[in-house]
Amino acid sequence: MKKRQLGTQGPMVSSLGLGCMAMSEFYGPSDDETSKTVIQSALEQGVTMLDTSDQYGFGHNEELIGNILKTWSGEVFVATKFGIVRKPGEYSRTICGRPDYVREACEASLKRLGRETIDLYYVHRVDETVPIEETVGAMADLVKAGKIRYIGLSEPGEITLRRAHCVHPVAAVQSEYSLWTRDVETQILPTMRELGVALVPYSPLGRGGLTGRLTPRTISGPGDFRSFLPRFSETNIQANLAQTRRLLDLAASKGVTPAQAAIAWLLTKGDDIVPIPGTRHLAYLNENLKALDISLSPQEMLMLDQAFSPGVIQGARYTPEGMVGLNK
Repeated sequence: MKKRQLGTQGPMVSSLGLGCMAMSEFYGPSDDETSKTVIQSALEQGVTMLDTSDQYGFGHNEELIGNILKTWSGEVFVATKFGIVRKPGEYSRTICGRPDYVREACEASLKRLGRETIDLYYVHRVDETVPIEETVGAMADLVKAGKIRYIGLSEPGEITLRRAHCVHPVAAVQSEYSLWTRDVETQILPTMRELGVALVPYSPLGRGGLTGRLTPRTISGPGDFRSFLPRFSETNIQANLAQTRRLLDLAASKGVTPAQAAIAWLLTKGDDIVPIPGTRHLAYLNENLKALDISLSPQEMLMLDQAFSPGVIQGARYTPEGMVGLNK
């Protein structure tokens, strides 16, 4: 397994991580035994970074990972998050970055994961009612106490990242980044590179839109939150899927899948980028990992950059509720 450094001051991790969110919520019903098989296979193939959150299935996802790690003696780097607070069965949420909540959430995650230390602890969304210095200050205390190893931020704005980094070095920023979502390229990615912070892109396959397999019917099942995201609305999904034609053509010409080409595009964007494609299917895990062996020429990169220029994909990433705390 190829590896990359997680920021200039961080550890070496696998060049691709595994996003585990869909194993607990948001993409319809899941099966724990199947999910365990996927995670176990990822670990055996050299994937070291597992990404979760205390809100994925309201703790279920962390417990799922914790149960697997009880018998795993190999290398692993667990990233989890705190800060989104919601009730079971609801999408509406509040954001909490109070120091006392940081400590409380960390202890709860450690218990569910069955670990003494969280390798990478993210602020899942920025609480605009609490100075980021206070939130990160509480996280820095957890570093000193040996509860967490590295600090991360999810979807911060540029100024917030700078302020947080002054309190304690930030190892990584997690943000949605793909051919479908290129917001980070304007301000946050240059700032991260100036500060030596790694980028961990989630949804690197556009929530399935870049795989060549997605259809409007795919997202119509119960529990699939894509059905109410603006980008996947009836008026937008057809136009957005049509936009992927250039990617599908490129993939076919290279004898690879569209998903592999999309991940290769991200990996080629910089050695400081560690995507975490999520899946609960073993076949898709194996497909994604093969992207590590794909090379894209400068001409192919330019073609994809132009075909998916910012603004081409129609519709917001989230509903207004989901945008709370985003890029703040």
